[in-house]
Amino acid sequence: MSELFEFSDDREASSAARVRALEALLIEKGVIATDSVDVVLKHFETMAGPFNGAKIVARAWVDPDYARRLVEDTPKAIAELSLPLGMTGAEGEHMAAVANDANVHNLIICTLCSCYPWPVLGLPPYWYKDPVFRARGVREPRAVLQEFGVQVPATKEVKVWDSSAQIRWFVVPERPANTEHLSEEELAALVTPESMMGVALVEAPAG
Repeated sequence: MSELFEFSDDREASSAARVRALEALLIEKGVIATDSVDVVLKHFETMAGPFNGAKIVARAWVDPDYARRLVEDTPKAIAELSLPLGMTGAEGEHMAAVANDANVHNLIICTLCSCYPWPVLGLPPYWYKDPVFRARGVREPRAVLQEFGVQVPATKEVKVWDSSAQIRWFVVPERPANTEHLSEEELAALVTPESMMGVALVEAPAG
């Protein structure tokens, strides 16, 4: 993985420290209240996050008819599941799913800013907003994917989907091999936000 997209403990710790400092300053200045911060954090812990997307993907893996409906009419298909947030809330309007398969690998970006389907993926990672990532994702998606550790065969097409205020995409990754014995809940535990962005593959559990 290139230095641009490398996940560093020091960088993450530094970002977390800046967030805490900014939060403290905003509270001190009266811009936000402590209880407001708690409400937002609770929302993303219990209502909107990648656990929603993982449940959607797992259902698509075990139910081919649902997988078809999910791609054809994403809002309607998501409404079939008992999710805490469904299609509403910040960044949740106009979501649409695309599915990876043996012939196509999908990559999600946002060339204009950082539109992102929060209800199913949670908050976007810092690199998703990086203008270099956004530009290279369009120009050379295979190279970008390779830097994330995703080797896409030359025989497989790479499609890039540009999220916007009008439509926010997410990926249904391919189900890993040798997972036929796993329950739907166990399958959901394998799904990561990165796999639903197209920058990672879902790995089967060891053993």
